[in-house]
Amino acid sequence: MTPSPVLDFKFTAPPERPAQTYLPGRPLAGVLGRSFMPERNPRLQGLQCLRCDTLYPVTLANDGCPACRQAGFHVGLQASYRPGGADVVPMPYVQGFSLGEGNTPQHDIPELAKRFDIARLSIKDESRNPTGSPKDRLTAMGVAQALDAGAHTLVLASSGNTAVSAAHYAWAAGLGCEVATYEAMPATYARQLDALGARRYVFADNTGRWGFVRERSQYPGYFALSNYRLPALGSAPLGVEGYKAIAEECLKDGGLPDHVVVPTGRGDMAWGIYAGFRDLLAAGRIARLPRMWLVEPFPRLSRVLEGGALNGSYPGRTAQLSSAGATVTYLQWQAATASGGGAVVVGDDEARAARRLLTAAGVSAELAAAAGLGAVRQLREAETIAADAHVVLVLTSDASSDPSWPDRAVAA
Repeated sequence: MTPSPVLDFKFTAPPERPAQTYLPGRPLAGVLGRSFMPERNPRLQGLQCLRCDTLYPVTLANDGCPACRQAGFHVGLQASYRPGGADVVPMPYVQGFSLGEGNTPQHDIPELAKRFDIARLSIKDESRNPTGSPKDRLTAMGVAQALDAGAHTLVLASSGNTAVSAAHYAWAAGLGCEVATYEAMPATYARQLDALGARRYVFADNTGRWGFVRERSQYPGYFALSNYRLPALGSAPLGVEGYKAIAEECLKDGGLPDHVVVPTGRGDMAWGIYAGFRDLLAAGRIARLPRMWLVEPFPRLSRVLEGGALNGSYPGRTAQLSSAGATVTYLQWQAATASGGGAVVVGDDEARAARRLLTAAGVSAELAAAAGLGAVRQLREAETIAADAHVVLVLTSDASSDPSWPDRAVAA
């Protein structure tokens, strides 16, 4: 496997007072945000390699497992907890920073279940989070860790929902926010970042974006929320833990599903949902794992599952902004293989057709979320999903800020 490149070139110097660049009229909660101190879970004992289980201390760095890297594997870390707590699905903080994320609604869509000849098809509506996407779960945990460690600025690479979420949460918590974006960042996202006082730095490709985040993360007080490594590792490990709550909510609100279908970029959320169900299984709350199906707009993980290199580059073009990108992570691979699921490729045209069906059923969906319904169709036609199954489709965001909306075929 190719080694991770050293991205240590210098960018614009950090501001002298990085946490003081806020707009007049900032709400009192934002001014006081940094006086809030999260309460760390006493069971949290460190960060553990996803592959070899080596335990490391909790730090702000996200450089993966050094032992595996020496062996030629690029593997991220997960939170590790001591046994014995009452929390079945443990989280890094028993009292964290929150804007009300989580506990999103789950509802059945019987007309589409009937159309695809499935006993039950449910939507887990993550668009109901404060900034309109499940990224709020990641960001809330990330902000808690930043405050816990005394960091003053979140830094990340994103041109979509993660950027919007980080800007809002940093603004509310009294933290600075710096975002490395693509040149073609949709204007609807850019306006929100500008209004919230987040600094934007524009790059042509991932090498520049991730190099910027990695370089920034070397400065004291900067916390990298997103991936900054090539080959990719995924987002900050304690942040990814925030997605585990989705599994517990699904069980509480709709019972144990047979299949969970989730759009994927680099697999943070898919792995988090898998890990939540894994914790429920270990606690004896469920008898089996649901099969996780990771939906991608062009072949990436699917190529890896067919024998391609996990650290390879699999570029493609798509209008599914939330699941774009050319890289695959160990997180994705583990979520798919450990659950007995896999990857499903749904192109833009098929995603648009699925979005028309969702719209007719009263569900607003960004294109990447609609692709999940296209994956359900494929899996049902292949009889991978049985007629008596319960399927949960994770709706990542609605169409309101999707630059691909409205579909031309719908508008016509």
